[in-house]
Amino acid sequence: MLRPSSFIPAPPRVRKADSTKGIADFLQSDDKLALLLPTVERLVALRKECSKLLGSLFDSCAIHQFDNGLLILSAPNAALATRLKQRLPTLQETLVARGWQVSVIRLKVQVSPALEKQIPVKQARISDGGIDAFTQLGNQLEKNKRNTNLLAAVAQLLSHRQGPKRK
Repeated sequence: MLRPSSFIPAPPRVRKADSTKGIADFLQSDDKLALLLPTVERLVALRKECSKLLGSLFDSCAIHQFDNGLLILSAPNAALATRLKQRLPTLQETLVARGWQVSVIRLKVQVSPALEKQIPVKQARISDGGIDAFTQLGNQLEKNKRNTNLLAAVAQLLSHRQGPKRK
């Protein structure tokens, strides 16, 4: 006996071209906004070029400014900015070879408060067996000058342990 298929088609996705077209239509709807369209199109094209050249390294970065041959890229943290800095000479050469008039590339670190909140803080927790082992170690260690620092460290570890206290 045949069972009905469990296949459920995915909902239709909005293609980037469709969303970009909507933005272009919006910008063209007003004379003042229409003046922004060439700049937006140029920055979108430059972003695509940078993304092709830098790959996933550029995913969380943005083009901060592009004017008179000065390209300023923003990175969300110093570590990523350092990695990007190593690739800037190659990026500049390739962009110039592809027709972009880039004479200087600078990096700017811009930490986003919203991004910081999304990063979960990892908290370690000692298992019950680990607590028992450290308690037993603290009880069995000989109380002398050589073990003073170790005893203090074990006592501090047990006093600062995370999670609910056991009875």
